[in-house]
Amino acid sequence: MSLVKKLVASLLFMLFFQCIVFAQDSNIVKWKVDVTKISNQQYKLTFSGTLNKDWHLYAADAVEGLNGLALSFSAGVVTNQKPINQTSFIVEKDPVFENKTKSYSLGPIKMTQLIDIGIEPPSSVIALLHYEVANKEEFLIEDQQCKIVLDSSNGIVNKNAIPSIIVDSAVSNCASTSLASNSTKSSGIINLFFLGFLGGLIALLTPCVFPMIPLTVSFFTKKATSKRAGVSNALVYGLFIFLIYILLSLPFHFIDSINPEFLNNISTNAYLNIFFFLIFIFFAFSFFGFYEISLPASFSNGADSKAGVGNTVGIFFMALTLALVSFSCTGPILGSLLAGSLSADGGAMQLTAGMAGFGLALALPFALFALFPHWLQSLPKSGGWLTTVKIVLGFFELALAFKFLSNADLVKHWGLLKREVFLGIWAIIGLLLALYLFAKIKFPHDTPPKKISKGRIISGLIVLVFTGYLFVGLTHTKYANLKFISGFPPPLYYSIYQGNTDCILGLDCTREYNQGLLLAKDQNKPILLDFTGYACVNCRRMEENVWSDPEVNKLMKENFIVISLYVDDKKQLPTNQQFLYKTKGGVEKEIKTVGDRWSTFETESFQNNAQPLYAIISSNQQLLSQPIGYTPSAKEYLQWLQCGLDAYNKK
Repeated sequence: MSLVKKLVASLLFMLFFQCIVFAQDSNIVKWKVDVTKISNQQYKLTFSGTLNKDWHLYAADAVEGLNGLALSFSAGVVTNQKPINQTSFIVEKDPVFENKTKSYSLGPIKMTQLIDIGIEPPSSVIALLHYEVANKEEFLIEDQQCKIVLDSSNGIVNKNAIPSIIVDSAVSNCASTSLASNSTKSSGIINLFFLGFLGGLIALLTPCVFPMIPLTVSFFTKKATSKRAGVSNALVYGLFIFLIYILLSLPFHFIDSINPEFLNNISTNAYLNIFFFLIFIFFAFSFFGFYEISLPASFSNGADSKAGVGNTVGIFFMALTLALVSFSCTGPILGSLLAGSLSADGGAMQLTAGMAGFGLALALPFALFALFPHWLQSLPKSGGWLTTVKIVLGFFELALAFKFLSNADLVKHWGLLKREVFLGIWAIIGLLLALYLFAKIKFPHDTPPKKISKGRIISGLIVLVFTGYLFVGLTHTKYANLKFISGFPPPLYYSIYQGNTDCILGLDCTREYNQGLLLAKDQNKPILLDFTGYACVNCRRMEENVWSDPEVNKLMKENFIVISLYVDDKKQLPTNQQFLYKTKGGVEKEIKTVGDRWSTFETESFQNNAQPLYAIISSNQQLLSQPIGYTPSAKEYLQWLQCGLDAYNKK
């Protein structure tokens, strides 16, 4: 048979019978692959092959068009070096090629190859081996696929899948500025406590709570055997109110201890945010007077029936009755607090702080008016103004509802609520609120005043000014960065005016870690790792208030590669990039979405799951300075950036 006929016959054989060849164990060469891990992202593969009896494998021969033993891999595998063929070849006359002298091997066959697989390796990769073999009568071209398992733990990737960054071993300590990272959570807790306290004060002005203050205080002072006993009972009553709201947050601590990322995950879940959107719409129309929200009567009746059991126990159930009966007014405010706490930092302590502030604000009046009963005479009488307060709260609930819809839109990349659309909706809500305050529109159970009070006029004017401020955000100008409400609207880059750029403020940025490493090497710049989130309010505040500072922006633009990693991105990873990860604590975690990948990267590498978190590293993944969190001071943030840059330049 001539050489041409043999080649054509072999190709036709491979074309029509490839499935059979692979399906049956009929390959001429039987392969074994040994895997040796070199580093976090590099492996050495050793291919060992044995030939069937009387067969031989050819070396490359350009004259005859023989490729020899060739190796290729599935997508995502990088081979920076050529394979090393350690096979022994002999040179003899070959009857297949009409007794021409050829170089071939009778076996065994051995070849090694170094591969790089990035920072999130799959549990296995596919290698394709291509070679030509023959015996005295036949010539064949074989292609074999080998599935190579990189990790032997049933696909569970070990902790080295994430770059190993030692937080305590930064090149520069930056002690003066690293405190920002440690104070982030404490300042967040304090802020949420005061927000909760403010929410409690607002709840006091609702029709469900305000009338209860004089009634309850009078009950304690009149029923008590002495003035001292009345004051003591009122103080205990206030203490129980405070404790009840703290107790409501305790189950979240149990969940948080099991999985620190759980609360953050549920706060950024798109469908949960849509649920919050619908609930807050429901709350808003309740405040507007279209219907009442209340817990089942059995709850409050059961607590009320035990209010007379014993002195201290009875007072506790009186406090519980107040919490249950007032739910129609406090429920929406508590819902806002719950959702806001989860979105702020994803931790149970933040929720407890907010609930403690709320409970304290509700408890204080009962304690203070029991101590100073003559103050009761200065309280305004219940009336239509309480309904007005409730309806105004309804408008706030309506505006907040669209914040949750925006969160879902951002993490799912739907493109429904661009920044200008969101601000336009808020502006319409603001105009409707102003019309209500000026008595131009009314709601059920609301009696328009015969004469508009100065308070309503001033409030209406304030709302109109704020609405005008929102309209400025609709423009495509430098004034569209509404710093006063930064963090609530979608980010500046999520705009109807701008293209598909992901970089805010014209920074040199990327959302891919590997791409950022390449950019840093190419441009000889340090990397600013930005662990952020679409639903992260403080992240937007940093971008729009601190990153926009001229000095900070100039330093970042000229000296850093910014890698923004969104921990709440719900975009699914390609199937071949999804894997099971074993954390340093031994917990198995499925990495299915972009957010899963980056939240795990943050937690495993920096022992922190809060956002924002900033870290400066070199292109060889060396930590240059201590990471920091939310830092509202542009001056302090600038100092931290400069410290990291100095550490990079000294290397």
